[in-house]
Amino acid sequence: MATAGNDSFIAQGMTPPQRILFPPEKICMVWQQRQSAGAGLRNVGNTCFLNAVLQCLTYTPPLANYLLSREHSQACRQQGFCMMCIMEPHVNKVLRSSVSAILPLAVLRGFRFIGEHFQLGREEDAHDFLCCTVNAMQRACLGASNDLDISSQSTTIVHQIFGGFLRSRVICFSCKAISDSYEAFLDVPLDIKAASSLPAALEDFVTPEHLDGENCFQCSKCEKNVAATKRFTVHCAPKVLTVCLKRFDCFTAGKISKVVEYPEYLDLRPYMSQADGEPLLYSLYAVLVHSGVSCHGGHYFCYTKASNGLWYRMDDESVQLRSIDTVLRQQAYLLFYARCSDLRIGERPSSSLAPSHAPSFLSQCVASSKQAGSVGPQGLTGRTKVTLGSRVRASEE
Repeated sequence: MATAGNDSFIAQGMTPPQRILFPPEKICMVWQQRQSAGAGLRNVGNTCFLNAVLQCLTYTPPLANYLLSREHSQACRQQGFCMMCIMEPHVNKVLRSSVSAILPLAVLRGFRFIGEHFQLGREEDAHDFLCCTVNAMQRACLGASNDLDISSQSTTIVHQIFGGFLRSRVICFSCKAISDSYEAFLDVPLDIKAASSLPAALEDFVTPEHLDGENCFQCSKCEKNVAATKRFTVHCAPKVLTVCLKRFDCFTAGKISKVVEYPEYLDLRPYMSQADGEPLLYSLYAVLVHSGVSCHGGHYFCYTKASNGLWYRMDDESVQLRSIDTVLRQQAYLLFYARCSDLRIGERPSSSLAPSHAPSFLSQCVASSKQAGSVGPQGLTGRTKVTLGSRVRASEE
């Protein structure tokens, strides 16, 4: 068993994994080759949500590097449906095809296995499809190892890319006892009703919640129900941070169309359990957008950053070059950020929304990236287990 993986968990105050399912040092966050954007995806009728999600996953550098290597299919022994065996040829075809657009046939054929409630021809919610797809990839990596402890399950290639852990800390007002619990997550849904920016929404997410009255806390030390505070923080940060801005009301089906600013470079440190220390910077690489006035109608498309460092608008079959300024002005629904510690050598932040300390920190990142080009973590639980606009129907524009 890899002791480095154990050391990381012990340092975080969590139970170390019984098994390491994928060596963390083999995950490469830097694109292995530079090229322009690949093929667009054909819409076969209300499949814009699927196309947009697939493109965002295709341009996730560590996932694409792994799938392009075809390592999974060479070792896979899974019988029947395997999401990783579907994603591998899809990503290879998109990034290496000479045609302008392809049909994501393998994904469409496995559609009902990704989520039992999905139906071809009916517009679904992009966040719901993303959650189901990533969870399906996670299940594929686990194979017959579903009986493993949660720490071991978090050592798959998928969870090591997208996954992290939240800490829920409850403090009893009466005896001041502290109770900590940990929850695995693959994305973070954020309420935007009272927030005008991504940092503000994250600040709301980690703001302590008062537990009292009918919602009081049963303290094991006091042995009675007491008033307490409960606070969520990011305990183990993911290599790829996926954020869902909660724009759809599950009860009214209405949409929050307000402007929510998001930076090209995000410092996650203030929202960590260990808030002191060096900035923990993330670089934006994909934005998924919903256009329309409600969850019952509209269209999904996305902006992705290709391995050549340029941004492209991907709208089904259409793939067009765009500027970062255009990317940052969108009514974003899903945001994808990658850890900056693994930026390509020479890459620098250029966004006016980047924190003032970004250049000096990235200089350190560039220096460290001259060493190894790789870095050394199932489903959403607890507070993050929120499927926004689940099974939302919409017609194509």
